Amino acid sequence: MDPVLSIRPLLAVAVAGLAALAVLLLNKHDKIRDAVSPLAAVVMFAIVISMAPTVLSGGTLNLSLFEILPGIAFAFRVDALGMVFATVSSLLWIVAAVYSIGYMRHLNEHAQTRFFACFATSLAAAVGGAFAANLFTLVIFYEVLSLVTYPLVYHHEDEEAWAGSRKYLVYLMGASKSVLLAALALTYQIAGSLDFVPVGLLAKVDASAPLLTVVYFCYLFGFAKAAVMPMHAWLPAAMVAPTPVSALLHAVAVVKMGVFCVLRLVFDVFGVDLVARLGLGIATAYLVSFTILMASIYALTRDDLKARLAYSTVSQLSYVVLGAVLLSPVAMIGGIIHIAVHAFSKITLFFCAGSIYCASGKRNISDMAGIGRRLPWTMGAFFVASLSMIGVPPTAGFVSKWYLALGSVEAGEMAFLVVLLASSVLNAAYFLPVSYIAFFGTEAPGEAEPVREIPLVTIPLLATAALSVLMGIFPGYFIALAEGVVR
Repeated sequence: MDPVLSIRPLLAVAVAGLAALAVLLLNKHDKIRDAVSPLAAVVMFAIVISMAPTVLSGGTLNLSLFEILPGIAFAFRVDALGMVFATVSSLLWIVAAVYSIGYMRHLNEHAQTRFFACFATSLAAAVGGAFAANLFTLVIFYEVLSLVTYPLVYHHEDEEAWAGSRKYLVYLMGASKSVLLAALALTYQIAGSLDFVPVGLLAKVDASAPLLTVVYFCYLFGFAKAAVMPMHAWLPAAMVAPTPVSALLHAVAVVKMGVFCVLRLVFDVFGVDLVARLGLGIATAYLVSFTILMASIYALTRDDLKARLAYSTVSQLSYVVLGAVLLSPVAMIGGIIHIAVHAFSKITLFFCAGSIYCASGKRNISDMAGIGRRLPWTMGAFFVASLSMIGVPPTAGFVSKWYLALGSVEAGEMAFLVVLLASSVLNAAYFLPVSYIAFFGTEAPGEAEPVREIPLVTIPLLATAALSVLMGIFPGYFIALAEGVVR
């Protein structure tokens, strides 16, 4: 099918950008300002999903705005992989926007206008990256996302927030300004272009294997948002941000941009055949397997709920990369759909952590004994999302882990099947005790103060928990998109 010229990719980005501007202009009108984000999120999702029929039928939507240098243009291209990321981001922005209103109002947080403006801009950057037609456009949106989420991380403006935000910026900007920039320059020098090519931009270039290997690892570590060890420390440090920001960082935009960039690297910059020929797939698989297991062990040791979820995110992100670099079609499908699986489940878990904090002020798991009896909807949703992260049917996590397990067998790499099984056991070990303590733990004396569900906080987390189940029962949309990538 011939590419379709369309302005819709630009419109999807523009909606979120205009929403950020509207939020700033409505600074003195709180209720109207707060309504902007949910409305814009619905419009963005409608625009994104309107492109799905074309993509599912094997087509693409293209729009080139201007050319910087020969072979370097600021352009959009909507394909199957981009649709996975854009669908997840735009859909979850709707519930995140409602949740943020309830959370920020209940805690009477300061600088709410700045918060909502930066939140909207980050979604514009995420969807812009999803629809990027080349490395140049992708890296532009990648950098915008890093900069605009920085004020969100230091939102509380205390010593802890400044320390966490500094580490956040140093890791993300430091990596992109060093090894990522070097990788871009080398790619342009070798290929004369930065455009994504389905078989791989570098697949047929005349370059030595050592040089291509260096370029590959420059990209892998330059895309630090993917949090592959040792480029992971920024992610737990960013937990100083308000919980809606943590949900944005760990489920919707930032980390998903990281693994999305790595998928682009494997599929459209190097190509599956070149990655296999250079032996880069197996090397990366061992690296991310270490990340999966070590981050899970770190999670086991954390009493702070958000910190435990943060290390869980480090682990779960590497599932996506593992699926891609196993270079088995089934494993690649599993890795791609795990973008959506992790997003739906992890945003629920962070929403629940925020709900607990709003209702009780509690952060540590050891202090949450019996809280499930006071917040049954919140902890019920937490339990459902935990099952998805573990991979229990009929939740979404089972679908992606099933594909990843089959893909490991298909690739003849049984060691990674063992990694997947071991990590699922570790997932159960650090998630299930939270629910057990909440529902069956004995409350400490003096815990009689009223604790209740907050509707504007609870309703969104119930919606995302439902998504974790619905995707487990009806995974067809994301599987079809993933098959379009692998095809």
